[in-house]
Amino acid sequence: MNVVGVIPARFHSARLEGKPLALIGGRPMIQHVYERAAKSALLTDLLVATDDARIFDAVSRFGGKAVMTSPTHRSGTDRVAEATAQADADVVVNIQGDEPFISPRVIDQLVQPFHSESGVEMSTLMRPIDNDRDLQDPNVVKVVADQSGFALYFSRSLIPYPRNASPDHPAFEHIGLYAYTKTFLTEYSQMAPTRLERIEGLEQLRALENGRRIRVVETHDHLGLSVDTPADLARAERFLAQSPNL
Repeated sequence: MNVVGVIPARFHSARLEGKPLALIGGRPMIQHVYERAAKSALLTDLLVATDDARIFDAVSRFGGKAVMTSPTHRSGTDRVAEATAQADADVVVNIQGDEPFISPRVIDQLVQPFHSESGVEMSTLMRPIDNDRDLQDPNVVKVVADQSGFALYFSRSLIPYPRNASPDHPAFEHIGLYAYTKTFLTEYSQMAPTRLERIEGLEQLRALENGRRIRVVETHDHLGLSVDTPADLARAERFLAQSPNL
């Protein structure tokens, strides 16, 4: 099975301009993501999909593989779809470019259902929520799954809602990494935005609203340190300094 990992990376960002090239420990963030993703046991190829020559050149300098894509894409998913349109891929993995300490184990957990289960078209990840702040935070997206491990719904609201107070409230945070069969990715990227997707601001709802299934894998290996702001960048720098052998 050919499994191609793609890291979508655009230069312009409202909260941190040039984010993929921001330095952490003297290396651009995109290099941290690439080198950690490259340690995945199940990826057979890895590339950066970008719309900016500066990012393309930076990836080339550290020995990575990059492709140029259109600057007009609405989302990272569309960029990934373009980057792999001609690729020899059975499964495509959309890897967030703002997770400099992503665990390669998490990528393998995301891909594993395509090896071990039949009929999986799309997969994503979740982890248990262990604090009240995240339960109430609309920026922490929640997911509920059925007994077979397929998503029922994603929401910024608290789901499931505990009608009766319970210390054992099973709530899960959605982790925004995705894997797709190449065939499904092509279909998915051509679907029009849907009503619930627009209401929640969650692109993955487009698949559910079109009657497609998303396999959700529980993980306990995701660090969850993403970089979206200068404050996040400073936090990542401190974390790396404290974890030199990460």
